[in-house]
Amino acid sequence: MQFTHSKSSPARGMSAFTLVEMLVVIAIMSILMTIGAIGISGMGGKGVTSGVASSESLFDEARTTAVGRNIRACVLVAKSLTNNHADDLRRVLVAFEEVDTNGLPKSAADVEPTWVLSSRGTVLPEQVYYSQEFSKKDQTGGGGKLDEITDGKIKDAKDAYKGSYFIYQFNDQGICKTPGASFIVGSGTRNPGKSAIEHPPRITAEGKRDFGGFVVWRSGRTSLFRSTDQMGSAVKSIHTGSKF
Repeated sequence: MQFTHSKSSPARGMSAFTLVEMLVVIAIMSILMTIGAIGISGMGGKGVTSGVASSESLFDEARTTAVGRNIRACVLVAKSLTNNHADDLRRVLVAFEEVDTNGLPKSAADVEPTWVLSSRGTVLPEQVYYSQEFSKKDQTGGGGKLDEITDGKIKDAKDAYKGSYFIYQFNDQGICKTPGASFIVGSGTRNPGKSAIEHPPRITAEGKRDFGGFVVWRSGRTSLFRSTDQMGSAVKSIHTGSKF
């Protein structure tokens, strides 16, 4: 009986990659790495989105506090903190007017109350700042600067919270005192060891026109800006190095 031994041979189509195929794979990997790098450098956009969302929730908290307790409430944005400049234009707080032991307001309706902080609020993400330049008292009309208070109107303010603030106020029915007021934040950089009054944030090349925010209506409700067009021509024309 004769036995034949067959040699096993590689299956057809299992040959090694050609040079062209390897170059195509390398090119695809390079494109994917570039896209990833762009995504990382654009993280400021996510920071602005996060900062707008957390701030908007504080406005809702203030309005709910006003309606639920039948007292005035407000949102405070740190303009310049005496002992904590790193939080200038980044710390956002909710407060309500001081009440007596019966829960009734201590101040008359036509008198500016003493405010009591209701929570620690929030601090905007790194390199995201409230825009004192673009946030207006009436975004839909005449614009104008927002009202301000100092820590002298905040009861038992801790050292870290002492300083000056921009204020958005709601009456005891949750009605906004300045209907049409805007809240705008942007991505930039500033010296955290100096007051934002002297050293406001500036646009970086990566954060150019990276802004977001909302309008506060008379009802106390908010509406997000969908584009920079809604924030005003000044935002559209901003450039690297500009203050905001």
